[in-house]
Amino acid sequence: MSYYILFNPHAGEGTAEDVATKLAEKLGTPDSVYNMTEVESYGDLLTDKESDIIILGGDGTLNRFVNDTYDLKLENKIFLYPIGTGNDFLRDLGKEKSEEPVEVTKYLKNLPVCEIDGVKKFFINGVGYGIDGYCAEEGDRLKKLSTKKVNYTAIAIKGLLFKFKSRKAKVTVDGVEYEYKKAWLSPGMNGRFYGGGMMPTPNQDRLNEDGTISTMLFHGLGKLGALMIFPKIFTGDHVKKVKKIAVHTGHEIIVEFDKPCAAQIDGETVSNVSKCRFISHKLAIKELEEEKAKA
Repeated sequence: MSYYILFNPHAGEGTAEDVATKLAEKLGTPDSVYNMTEVESYGDLLTDKESDIIILGGDGTLNRFVNDTYDLKLENKIFLYPIGTGNDFLRDLGKEKSEEPVEVTKYLKNLPVCEIDGVKKFFINGVGYGIDGYCAEEGDRLKKLSTKKVNYTAIAIKGLLFKFKSRKAKVTVDGVEYEYKKAWLSPGMNGRFYGGGMMPTPNQDRLNEDGTISTMLFHGLGKLGALMIFPKIFTGDHVKKVKKIAVHTGHEIIVEFDKPCAAQIDGETVSNVSKCRFISHKLAIKELEEEKAKA
């Protein structure tokens, strides 16, 4: 059996290349290791349709691979060797961090898209928009200042109490509009988990037959009230607070805040966002094909 072993050099606290090399030796294919940051063209590299693709990294690495290879319509089996930090993707599959590659081919076939400022990107787990986007942005800032591990829980608490202000939100779901005051977040979700174990939409199924996606509005609360309920997002129990939590499901979800804030797409931060549009795979593919035909 032959393989393409692709590693993200920034994953696994810098150990990815060593892990990839050892895996290649174990599989008997020592010349099959490739640094993803040095691949100029996946079309030129991934020419053997019979070879399995093993990706070493986390959810963000998988996201980048999917977006970089969308046009290739790969037929290869794809495996994830998880050495990231969050691993929400595996968590949603009901798997623990594994010492063996996990096949993820079927989970990458019908991904939804997030559109921000006209730029469309597929996403694996979810798109944080609101205080979750703020946490990602602040985490990025702290990483540039220190090598210490970033405490996102501490960032969230400080954000709730001091630095992040709630927004007025307009949410449009398949053409139906809803408005919310004091909205703290409204993520677009393909799976149940994001942000290192947060579960904003506990009933979202990434393989649901209708291909729908979800968002969750955490709204109508002041800072202390929000702080009291916020930890329940890690268990999914927050949805029981039906007067303060709203979950919407559909094929096209547009979230607009009255003041811009950061968003994060599978961990990649986008600053100064006023509107996020989340679209199901079926609708996204139709739009992408139409855009390609006009180009």
